[in-house]
Amino acid sequence: MKRTMLFTLLLTLLLSTAGCGGEPTPSPQENQKVTVLLDWFPNTNHTGLYAAQENGYFTEEGLDVEIIQPAEGGTAQLIAAGQGDFGISYQEEVTIARSQDIPVRALAAVIQHNTSGFAAPTAKGIKSPADFEGKIYGGWGSPAETAMLKTLMDNNNADFSKVSMVNIGDADFFTSVEKNIDFSWIYYGWTGIEAEQRGMDLNFIALKDEESALDFYTPVIISSEKQLSENPELVKNFMHAVSRGYNFCIENPEDAASVLLKAVPELDAELVKGSQIYLAKQYQADAPRWGEMKEQVWKNYADYMFNNNLIDENIDSQQAFTNDFLP
Repeated sequence: MKRTMLFTLLLTLLLSTAGCGGEPTPSPQENQKVTVLLDWFPNTNHTGLYAAQENGYFTEEGLDVEIIQPAEGGTAQLIAAGQGDFGISYQEEVTIARSQDIPVRALAAVIQHNTSGFAAPTAKGIKSPADFEGKIYGGWGSPAETAMLKTLMDNNNADFSKVSMVNIGDADFFTSVEKNIDFSWIYYGWTGIEAEQRGMDLNFIALKDEESALDFYTPVIISSEKQLSENPELVKNFMHAVSRGYNFCIENPEDAASVLLKAVPELDAELVKGSQIYLAKQYQADAPRWGEMKEQVWKNYADYMFNNNLIDENIDSQQAFTNDFLP
């Protein structure tokens, strides 16, 4: 009886400390933690990230990804300072950063062409940049806005000095055009879709249609030079999962809308759905694959910024981006 009890005890001990064949059972490897900094509140520009998270694409790449809403400071500066592994930025910010020797690079264009432009209710009578004369523009007060307005008006033989500029900050577009401004700069994939859903007829002047240099990449996914050189496999795995996420959005816009709404339920469901359907055709557009960028687009906009005194030093556009980590 005692021998039986001793045998049972030894057997239990052996089974608890050994796997098959007598080898120790390895503990599961933890996924690598990664942080992504957004550029703004979560919206349909970011849905590919949430799809990669919800559908398990990050997990399949061995990554534990946390998506963080923006804090104080620009995304490029935060990423360069090691405050995040990846970020959502835009070509203007990356160009300014590179001109100031801030070591960040773009890894993918979230949307292939610039979907932003100047918009006004049709009742304002603004059909072309020539009609900006005598009107009130509401914006953020950035030098880039001033340069773009002047460029478009010069191209249309209009006098930029006849535009009144009002800084409305983050004020709502719809409230502002009903009160104290005539037109503003919007992204059609969000505010333009909302106008459609509200039944507001807009005249929309797309930047890319007025000036080729203004067909820049906005937004883009960025990382630091340090990350790219020290952890190339991590970057490759991350971009593989993100690419799958955005391709999911392209192929399944309504399901993608549900993914974003699950992650950020306070968003307007109808607006998210309409925006996802619109962006499904814009994410990749005419590019051979989602995210791919052209050196000429980077050069054209860098030259434009330098010629308009938006940067003090021009940049090597080939070093501002890379397609090497796209699948």
